[in-house]
Amino acid sequence: MTRERELKLTLADKAGLRERLRRVGACLLHDESFEDNTLWDRAGELRAAGSLLRLRRDGQGARLTYKGPPVFDRGVKIRREHETGVADGESVEAILEALGYAPTRRYQKYREEWQLGDVVIALDRTPMGDFVEFEGAAARTAAERCGCDPAAALEADYLTLWEGYRQRHPEAPTDMLFSAAQAGDG
Repeated sequence: MTRERELKLTLADKAGLRERLRRVGACLLHDESFEDNTLWDRAGELRAAGSLLRLRRDGQGARLTYKGPPVFDRGVKIRREHETGVADGESVEAILEALGYAPTRRYQKYREEWQLGDVVIALDRTPMGDFVEFEGAAARTAAERCGCDPAAALEADYLTLWEGYRQRHPEAPTDMLFSAAQAGDG
């Protein structure tokens, strides 16, 4: 079992943050790549418990992740996390369905990853805008070193943020998916 420690902020100036990352000695781990995430649940039991089960497909393959209910410490989200790479996403979907799970939501993003000490910094481009996530034991310190304010951290996950976006943009789809025009923006 691991404990995920994550701090998420809106990102107004991605180019400026990239420059600050370089100045503080962060290393680029992965260029921007597309992610497609599907959440799975069985009769809403995981959501009711504040947990989630996610199958992610990206440029590195597929991963199945369980995340327990979050607690917050000065803007840092802390939760139990179990994650494993899977060779065949379709087979995992078949197993989940056989166990009574069904896909409940999808969300997409383009993610670029950096490393600063033991902290992974993700620059995410989503259909509703850009965000930065600092993940690791020193997430707050890394955010401050990069000129970000941990006090502005968001507690909401992407789908909760998406629901707020949809209230302001009723034409937006239920799931957080890129339109063909948005997928080409960058």
